[in-house]
This record gives sequence, C-alpha cells and structure tokens, in this order.
Amino acid sequence: MGDNIQGKKISIIIPALNEAGNIKQTIATTQPSQNVEVVVVDGGSQDDTVAIAQSLGVKVISSSPGRAVQMNAGVGLATGEILLFLHADTQLPVGFDEMMLTALQQPGVIAGAFALRINAEGASLRLVEKGVYWRSRFLQMPYGDQAIFMTKAIFQQVGGFPELPIMEDFELMRRLKPMGKIIILSVPVITSARRWLQKGVFKTTMINQVVIIGYLLGITPAQLRIWYSHGKFLR
Repeated sequence: MGDNIQGKKISIIIPALNEAGNIKQTIATTQPSQNVEVVVVDGGSQDDTVAIAQSLGVKVISSSPGRAVQMNAGVGLATGEILLFLHADTQLPVGFDEMMLTALQQPGVIAGAFALRINAEGASLRLVEKGVYWRSRFLQMPYGDQAIFMTKAIFQQVGGFPELPIMEDFELMRRLKPMGKIIILSVPVITSARRWLQKGVFKTTMINQVVIIGYLLGITPAQLRIWYSHGKFLR
C-alpha cells in the first residue's frame, strides 16, 4: 500500500447466526489489541448470540440472514480504515493486528488472510490445513474462514461482497486478484471443526471442490447452496 497505515483503526466484522456456543470465545481473541472495534452482525439468531455479544460491549446490529449481506451491513457501521472479516466460530492469533498492518504495507499487497488451523485432532485434518495453506498461497484465493482483511477503501472499490447465498468469499477474491497481491500469513486462525466432523473430512472436502467447480461452470449459487447444505450428490 502506498500510504502508511500503522496506527489505523481496525474494524472486525463478525457475521453470526445461532453462535451462542462460539461467539464469546471468538470476541475474546479480538480484545487484547489496541485501536480495534468489533461489529457483530446477527442474521436472526434464535439462541443467546445477541445477548452474549451485547454483554461483551461490542457493537451489535441485526440484518437479513446471509453471510455476504451481514458482512456488507457491518461495513456500513464500521469506523475503521482496515476491515477484518471473521467467522463467528473462528479465533484470531495473538498479535493479529500488527501482522495485518505489516502485511498491508508491503508493496503491491491489497488484501490478505491467515493460514487455517482446524480445532480437532487427526492426520486428515492436518492434511486439509496444508492443502488450504498452499492453495490459498499459490492461487491467492483464501476463503472466508481464513479471516480475510483489506482496507475499507479497497473493499469499497471492489464493490463489497457480492450478495450471493454461497461463494461470496470466492467471488470477492476473484475480483480482487487483478488489483494486486493477496498475501497469506503463515500464522493461523483457529476454526471450529464442526463441519468436517459432521460430514467427515473426505466428504466435506469433496463437497467444497464440487461446489467450486460448479460455480466456475455457471451453476447458480442458489443451487450450489442446496448442494453444500445437503451434499446430496455424494450420497
């Protein structure tokens, strides 16, 4: 980036839906850092997500459900010059703020994300983590669970998240790539293992790949959302 962004305010946008079991721990990992605000955007939770977030003293707003819609709504309330999009079941590493600011000051870098650590034991999950790291680093295509970050100016220039029912992070990265370098930090965020454990590591990985291929082939995001949710094509 051309200008000096050290000392700039970071706005952390957390889209949430029925995340009472995770939201407190996620917000806790944002707190030791200076010059950071947290905006939780709730998509209509039926549990205590909103009450828990409000009790922690962060900004909380409601929006229509949908991760892209929620994150765009959060940016509308954000006052920071730097944006970090954090899933409600994902925890940040210590010192994330300095890592982000340093990364964004590198020549040609317009956005970034972290490596991924899945919060469960198992050799298969370690392989998934390695695959995510090398894919995102070489293709410059991190996904939303890697805590994507960029300046608000770049986010607005690219038009924000496309409001799709799925693949909003993938499409945002496709739009960003021609604008500059997307850096992947070697330090990981720690994300919940629930989606890998629910369907199994192999099936989850296959669903992810089929959805990406389907998207590139022009299958509608609405149909892909059904595939992703139910995995019917792998039964």
